Amino acid sequence: MDCFLLALLFIILHTLVSVGYSTSHVNACRSFCGNLTIDYPFGLQTGCGHPGFRELLFCINDVLMFHISSGSYRVLDIDYTYQFLLLDDPHMSTCDTMVLQGQGNGFVVEEWRAPYLNPTPENMFMLLKCSPESPLFQGFPGKHLPCQNVSGMSCQEYYGCPAWNMFGPKHVGSRLGPPECCAVPFEAIKAVNLSKLDCQGYSSVYSLAPLRVAGPDEWSYGIQVKYSVQGKEPFCQTCGATGGSCGYDIDQNSDLCMCGSWNSTSNCDSVHSASGRRRWSLIVALAGFVICKPVFVPSRHASQKSPMGWVDNGSIAILSDGNEPSRAGSACEETGRA
Repeated sequence: MDCFLLALLFIILHTLVSVGYSTSHVNACRSFCGNLTIDYPFGLQTGCGHPGFRELLFCINDVLMFHISSGSYRVLDIDYTYQFLLLDDPHMSTCDTMVLQGQGNGFVVEEWRAPYLNPTPENMFMLLKCSPESPLFQGFPGKHLPCQNVSGMSCQEYYGCPAWNMFGPKHVGSRLGPPECCAVPFEAIKAVNLSKLDCQGYSSVYSLAPLRVAGPDEWSYGIQVKYSVQGKEPFCQTCGATGGSCGYDIDQNSDLCMCGSWNSTSNCDSVHSASGRRRWSLIVALAGFVICKPVFVPSRHASQKSPMGWVDNGSIAILSDGNEPSRAGSACEETGRA
């Protein structure tokens, strides 16, 4: 092959390799589910996001689901500025519908996730139709009930909802027995486990302060969960700025910057990519040198003739007809003469 064409080929190869390295920092982690953005600290694939949130979110038919030990919830929104998620439990009671017989999920976070996930202080859980033997009412009526107003919302207001009409008079806490609705902040009980609390159902609402709504029919029903991550922001900001996705090593549980086809412990512009470019440049240069290098064979004055021909003053003689040698230089020299 003509040496000029070979040189051109290797220049093109070198350019493609360089471009490949410079553009290979594609986001290795899925960033959307339906119309919701999936960003750090969350991830949908193993190794993406923060390890404290692993195996937490799942995208099923473009619906984002949140899964913990108490059950699965649909994610309505993720606010990355104020760091909270809005969840919906389809088996949770609202102002219009009462769901009993222990069908609701409640809210129980695994112990190892607790430092990262908890309902916000503005979130009120209303425990419904709990047994007198419930841990909530231990010592009742002599002991003070844990039931209270939360963020200006209370069971007294909730009793006015249409969902209660089928149950007749409500017990609000008296000698007749504990109240049929007990409102508590999550911090007071640490887990909404309907079985352990011996309750038939629950509802959850969250405050949109400073907005003040007129009544329970205008409350925001759902679970507002605060998430938090400390200490990894600088690493992830640097990783993201270089085109990578912040993740973790699933074996060592250490930080990784995911840079498409390779991972880095710092960022996507680290030594790994530079050394890779240098290595490929060297390979390309050596390959070009080897192909364009003159082929040396024994000279015509040697005692035994080369099957390829004779070398005369640095040129290679190739037998053209088996008898008379034709003089020829290296491939590179022939190109120069042309």
